[in-house]
Amino acid sequence: MRLLTAEEMRELDRRTIEEVGIPGIVLMENAGRGTADFLLQHFARLAPGPALVLAGKGNNGGDGYVVARHLMNRGWRVSTIVLAEREAIRGDAGLNLDILERSGGEIHFAAGKDDLLSLLERQGDARLVVDALFGTGLTSEIRGHYRTAIDWVNASGLAVLSVDIPSGIDASCGRVLGSAVRADATATFAFAKIGHAMYPGAEMTGDLKIVDIGIPTVLSNGICLDHLLVEEMEAVPLFPPRPATGHKGTFGHLLVIAGGAGKTGAAVMTADSGIRAGAGLVTVGVPESVHSILEIKLTEAMTAPLGEVEGALGLRALDRIRALWEGKNALAVGPGLGTAEETVALVRRMVRECPLPMVLDADALNALAGHAEVLLERRGPPLVLTPHPGEMARLAGTSVPEIQKERIKVAGDFARRFKVVLVLKGARTVTAFPDGRIRINGSGNSGMASGGMGDVLTGLIGGLLAQGCEPADAAVLGVFLHGRAADRIQNRLGNAGMAATDLLKEIPVARKDLIENYPKTK
Repeated sequence: MRLLTAEEMRELDRRTIEEVGIPGIVLMENAGRGTADFLLQHFARLAPGPALVLAGKGNNGGDGYVVARHLMNRGWRVSTIVLAEREAIRGDAGLNLDILERSGGEIHFAAGKDDLLSLLERQGDARLVVDALFGTGLTSEIRGHYRTAIDWVNASGLAVLSVDIPSGIDASCGRVLGSAVRADATATFAFAKIGHAMYPGAEMTGDLKIVDIGIPTVLSNGICLDHLLVEEMEAVPLFPPRPATGHKGTFGHLLVIAGGAGKTGAAVMTADSGIRAGAGLVTVGVPESVHSILEIKLTEAMTAPLGEVEGALGLRALDRIRALWEGKNALAVGPGLGTAEETVALVRRMVRECPLPMVLDADALNALAGHAEVLLERRGPPLVLTPHPGEMARLAGTSVPEIQKERIKVAGDFARRFKVVLVLKGARTVTAFPDGRIRINGSGNSGMASGGMGDVLTGLIGGLLAQGCEPADAAVLGVFLHGRAADRIQNRLGNAGMAATDLLKEIPVARKDLIENYPKTK
């Protein structure tokens, strides 16, 4: 699903009005009527109200006036509170306020906190709130009686429909601007916005409906695909071919360099996940001191002991690793490796020298912290990096709160600067491409917050790389399939107590379900 920034949506509106000639008042009418239609369907149980429309002084409030009028025409009881003086409502919003007044609408004005609280106290019989305070143009924190209104809505216990986006959500990134409405449903216009897809905005949005407001296809078809929410229809075309005449050599050979004392499970999960991803062969290189453990734990994957220094892999293993990557199709590095000085040096050499597609996770990422310039010295295909926020903070030289505040920007900036595919894990994982495109993952759940999930993702992406997927496609598909498998488990077991190994057998089932139920359009 295409996602727009607030700026992109403003430009689309402008071109529709100025270049095509559709007046803004027509777009506002279409938006309000479409929102009212969605409300009548989604909240049919609450008919005939009363409904309370809370309107700001801008165009979002104008949409709210249209909603109020159409609800009245369908027999609903509606009261509208405008959080401004009457004289402050101008332009298309002012015209629709005039129409609502002449249509017999009940309208009150509250330019300050005291007036607002007095009016809200008289709404005791309301069953539904229409939030038309702020739209996608909001960029500053909410203060004053607008914040009072939002706090009242959230404390009211009433059903809430937001117009365009929950008031207080930054449409371009999903962060809360001081305070935000928690909606049960949102009707947005023409396209979904990034703020609907990224947390915490995604949590505030509720059920999302995209309303057609009459943007001409000559304009909407030209909208760039810089930001996509990855759902089934976006994921399925990325699957590598699986010819009936294929054999284990057809589907690639993944090399995994992972594991160490106390962390052999990380290597095992990475290897097993590569197999579940569909790779024909998987070989795991591990420190020789734990090799016998891997021989017992792994059945399908092959193993190779590597030279070590005091229990950790070091540069003395490099020649053996070079020999191992000959004839392989992809390399996955990092889970459970440790951060010994020799290991760090080894990882950096592999990044520089390995000619294979690579995915780096965990301690491979830690080896690059403070030395990200090593990524620019690489001679092979683009790397896939899969950091969680803590690892990303170390890579970018910042803090976790700063990473979480601007997830899309941080991931995008890093991917462009260092020419990598960057998978920033978390609720709504963000995948950023070197060319600036962003993909936001639409699968997954909180049950995935347990140890080992990242190891499974590393093997999954590595397995797809081994099958010939381009790095960007392998990252996007791997992240979606990883979350989809977890969603299937959640449907059966709930979202607590999910183990990373639970996903392994679910991955091929999730793949089968996607391919059988969603047509491949690529």
